[in-house]
Amino acid sequence: MKLIEREVVTALRRHGYKLTPQRRLVIQTVVSTQNHLTPIALYERVHQVYPNIGLVTIYRTLEILAKLKLICEVHAGGSCGSYLLKRPLEHHHHLICSECGAVVDFTGCDLSQLEQRLSLETGFEINDHLLEFIGLCQACQKEAT
Repeated sequence: MKLIEREVVTALRRHGYKLTPQRRLVIQTVVSTQNHLTPIALYERVHQVYPNIGLVTIYRTLEILAKLKLICEVHAGGSCGSYLLKRPLEHHHHLICSECGAVVDFTGCDLSQLEQRLSLETGFEINDHLLEFIGLCQACQKEAT
């Protein structure tokens, strides 16, 4: 078992979640990809290996992983987000294509001063943040011209 997969499994067990064969396969699939996956795309990949898995199992597993902050969710505007395993020490943000839904991760955006200012001005205790830019990717820009 890979180190990252083992860490996810350990976190699930530590929080009292059972590790069913279906849940393990969902975790293996999420861990093995570098791309953001929608629940449907994840279901299609897992369904090839485990045809009896239900879409509800995919959603429930993603919900648990998100609750434990093991994955990040991209909110691209529609009713369905996409998910990616959180890598250790890699806080990142997203560029999202409003046409095709492509997601590009980026790092190196220090928002600590903004967080401090907002916290002082509003009294909020800020625990985390999510930054997403929405626009057109290069491919969709070329297609539009």
